[in-house]
Parts: sequence; C-alpha cells; structure tokens
Amino acid sequence: MTQPKTDPRVLRTRRLIMDSFIELSAKKEFKDITVKDITTEAMINRATFYYHFEDIYDLLEKALSEVLLVKLDADVYKDDTLNEEVFVSIFIAITNFQQSLSNRCHRGYEDTIARIIREQLEIIFYKMLVKQKAFAEDKALKGIAVILSWGVYGASVEWKRKGMNVKPEDFIKPAIPYLLSGMDHE
Repeated sequence: MTQPKTDPRVLRTRRLIMDSFIELSAKKEFKDITVKDITTEAMINRATFYYHFEDIYDLLEKALSEVLLVKLDADVYKDDTLNEEVFVSIFIAITNFQQSLSNRCHRGYEDTIARIIREQLEIIFYKMLVKQKAFAEDKALKGIAVILSWGVYGASVEWKRKGMNVKPEDFIKPAIPYLLSGMDHE
C-alpha cells in the first residue's frame, strides 16, 4: 500500500530528490544527468525516484515550477489587485528566476522553462483578476490572464536579450500605466 502524498515522509523524500537534482544541475548539463546520478546523490533507490516522478523531464518540470512559485511567492499575490507594485514585483521575480537558470545548465530546455513561467503567471494573474473584476465574464478574465502572462514573460526575454543593462523595475515601469489604464475600462 502506498503512502498518501501528504505524508511528511513522502514530502521529505520528494524534496530530497528535487534538492539533489538542483545540486547536480549546478555541476552538470541537464542532458548529462541520469536517474542513477540523482538516486546516488539522494541516497534512494530507482523505485523511490519513480514513485515520485515519471522521468527526469517530469522532475525538471516540477522542480522548476516549485522554484518559480517560491520566487513568485504566489501567496503574496493572491489577495492583491494588479497595480504597479505587483507588476514590478512579479517582473523582478521572473527576471531573477531567468538569471538563476542561466547560471545553471538548462540550455536546450528554454521551451519548457518558458511554458512553466507563462503557466504560473497565468494562474497568478487570473486569481488577481477574478478578485479585482468579479463581475467580468470568466472567459474574458482567462484571456486577459493569458495576454498578461505572455506579455510579462516576453518583456523579461526582451530585457535579457538587451543585455540586462537596466534594472528590471526600470525596464517594466514605463509600460505599467498603459497596462493598468486598459484594465480600468469596463
């Protein structure tokens, strides 16, 4: 009989696997990391690894999602409305996340990383929009959340492409009044 996923031992083991993976990714290219490397580092067996993750790509995706959620600190945003401070805070979290990844070895997985960032942003923006625009049609709020997630992600890519010469907050702030004025229309 398997343990429920909320069992503290299961959560500790899952965290240990992720931490071992992150530790290894600082030393090796992702393509060179094997399940055996992870199980050796975490001091677990293969069956334990596969109990928690389908494969190494599943681990990559879940580890990146969790790291991003910590950087975004989704709980901080769940009660907020979309304002300049929130946009700046989210943009800084995204650019910090991208910089930390560029110091690691995840080249070749940009599409996965981009999708994870956009999905997490979409969830955060949607939750804030629902709170802020409770009367609006759900389909419209989901569309706005998608547009904002792609836009903020795209702005972070552009910031990085331009050499990161400007502080992230100085890069995003000029655009925020235009975003907010568009959202104020009923």
